[in-house]
Amino acid sequence: MATMADRHELYEASVQDTETELEFVSETFAELVGRPLKFIREDFCGTANTACAWVRSGPDHRAIAVDLDGEVLDWGRRHHVNELSTAQKQRVELKQDNVLTVDAARVDAVLAMNFSYYLFTTRSSLRGYFERVRAGLVDDGVLFLDAFGGYDAHRELEERTEYDDFTYVWDQASFDPIHHHMTCLIHFEFPDGSKMERAFEYHWRLWTLPEIRELLLEAGFSSATIYWEGTDEESGEGDGIYSPSECGDADAGWICYIVARR
Repeated sequence: MATMADRHELYEASVQDTETELEFVSETFAELVGRPLKFIREDFCGTANTACAWVRSGPDHRAIAVDLDGEVLDWGRRHHVNELSTAQKQRVELKQDNVLTVDAARVDAVLAMNFSYYLFTTRSSLRGYFERVRAGLVDDGVLFLDAFGGYDAHRELEERTEYDDFTYVWDQASFDPIHHHMTCLIHFEFPDGSKMERAFEYHWRLWTLPEIRELLLEAGFSSATIYWEGTDEESGEGDGIYSPSECGDADAGWICYIVARR
């Protein structure tokens, strides 16, 4: 089963939830700015799944998708762009380029999700990225990021999540507490016992929320707000509702959004 599986399809099925993500982005943008979100840029876009979902969701929605990896962009063209209508295809642009130097139209919002910007491992490089993003936003534009942490984020561990026909394995293979550098892997396991090892590999710095907020403000953003997930009273688990917060919970593992206004 592993030899027949497609790693990009498995990633999208286990990691991405474009509907929920875009609902948060569009509703939050409208609340903050007072107008509908129309034009987004998806940085580190991979297969451009989110960008294509955005143009499908509204007749006046436009998107730019940026990634360095030509192979994954080609996969996105075959599996996502080609599935769009002729009119929708005209409203999405895939660019194989570096997010630090990409020449693109200014957009309402930039999305850098799935912790992709953690690949910048120094303050100067991450601040430089934020400065470039700010320059690529319209005057009332907004940057949307996600972040993860918690005391389990500092551990070397494997977490398994079972789906109908495969198991997703998140592997925090190494962590250096001095520099906060970490190597994270994604594996997939199948009911027949076969495995797809190291389907994806990331070398990141585990940034803290204070560091990210400070760098956003240093880069010129007027505000950087944490949107923390609420807790379901019955289950004690996250309720999927993210609200502005200045106080979080000391959870073993958490994911939040960071929303920075230009």
